[in-house]
Amino acid sequence: MTQYDETDSQLDVRVKKATERISENIHIVANEPSLAFYRLQEHVRKALPPMVEKRVEVTKLHHELQGRCYDVEYAVSAVRSIHNADASFLSIQELLRNALFFKQQLKTKESTSVYKRLSAHITIDLPDLPELSDALRETASKVESMMAQARTASLSTNDENF
Repeated sequence: MTQYDETDSQLDVRVKKATERISENIHIVANEPSLAFYRLQEHVRKALPPMVEKRVEVTKLHHELQGRCYDVEYAVSAVRSIHNADASFLSIQELLRNALFFKQQLKTKESTSVYKRLSAHITIDLPDLPELSDALRETASKVESMMAQARTASLSTNDENF
């Protein structure tokens, strides 16, 4: 072998190594985008279904929360409208007092007329029934005190809430 053959063979080896490296680099560069897309596709396949499930769950919870917010707003407006009902409750209380008073008057008129009719036929004296009218007055005062307690309790709870 001559020196020329030896340099020629070394050159051939170097050229082969260089061309292999160039070919390998070209192959890697050519396949790099497809490999990157493959990795992206793999990641999306794994990550997307749980994300979609969470999004559906969050949307459902959002709708439920919105409905509950409407319910709370409606309840708050109902509680606030109770403050406006105070005049109605006082009017009802006054009407109840008047009704009890008129009922007592009717009862006394009725009892006196019954006594007059019976007194014509019966000669014994019938006693007055004061405990009945006292019981009605006592019941009316109990109703008034219960309504006053309820009114003060509702005002104090409303003041605490607001």
